[in-house]
Amino acid sequence: MKKIILLLFITLISCGAEDPKEFSEKALQDMLIDLDNTKLTFREVLYHNKGKKILIDVWASWCKDCIVGIPDSKKLQKEFPEVVYVFLSVDFSKPSWKRAIEKYNLEGEHYNLPKGMNSGDFVDFINLSWIPRYIVVDEKGRIQLFKATKASDQSIVKALKTKI
Repeated sequence: MKKIILLLFITLISCGAEDPKEFSEKALQDMLIDLDNTKLTFREVLYHNKGKKILIDVWASWCKDCIVGIPDSKKLQKEFPEVVYVFLSVDFSKPSWKRAIEKYNLEGEHYNLPKGMNSGDFVDFINLSWIPRYIVVDEKGRIQLFKATKASDQSIVKALKTKI
């Protein structure tokens, strides 16, 4: 009986937890690398796109689910051309990352998370355990959609359509 009560309590607690609406200071300070091997913080990427809606796609060149989702990402780009598409790769191999961008003709802003998907303040903040991962940031820099794992997820479309 105690186990059932404990399980019920844990379930209720986890259901009540809300997704964050702002990135943590540590996540904002996490270092990224752009295609020219320039280092910048995640905060700088958000600042560069201030006032615009952003769809963040966390992916890797070796991830089958990520590659399968690319056509759906491209559909979103056609439907919402005003949105900024930020691709954050967790590839350790920079040449593989860059080849995949070219091979799949990924249009948008491209950055690499050099610590991969298992460490780093950004991946810790979003509790990254699966890729692809999609996050929508509104025009004020607040997290509008914290977690989607398929580009075809209708919650992405809803978030992209939402006006602030």
